[in-house]
Amino acid sequence: MELSSTDRALVQALWKKLGSNVGIYATEALERTFQAFPSTKTYFPHFDLSPGSSQVKAHGQKVANALTLAANHLDDLSGALSALSALHAHKLHVDPANFQVNLLSHCLLVTLARHYPGDFSPAMQASLDKFLSNVNSALASKYH
Repeated sequence: MELSSTDRALVQALWKKLGSNVGIYATEALERTFQAFPSTKTYFPHFDLSPGSSQVKAHGQKVANALTLAANHLDDLSGALSALSALHAHKLHVDPANFQVNLLSHCLLVTLARHYPGDFSPAMQASLDKFLSNVNSALASKYH
């Protein structure tokens, strides 16, 4: 699903507004994912998954960094996320059928809507959903 120029502008404007808080929101979305979809915890058996844990915060920051990289490379998501895709496919051996980043994407949309209700128009939601879908596809690219 290709991002239109409007989608790109909306994603980049929101990302600029999020600024240094991306890690906070990604961590909140990750915590929400673990709570709402307990099956996602199986990918982190070595983590303390309690809300506020340093391991969840650190992984939330990794998610934030990847999303910020993607938001800054909308013209080449696959290239920008190639190393991360390879890590998941070849080193972590996450089964692509169970690679549940769609659940995290959903929880990130909910989190951002909660924190930015004035910015979260239907158009913003649609643009972010397309962006996150494209990120998910780029992350899954090394599985093919």
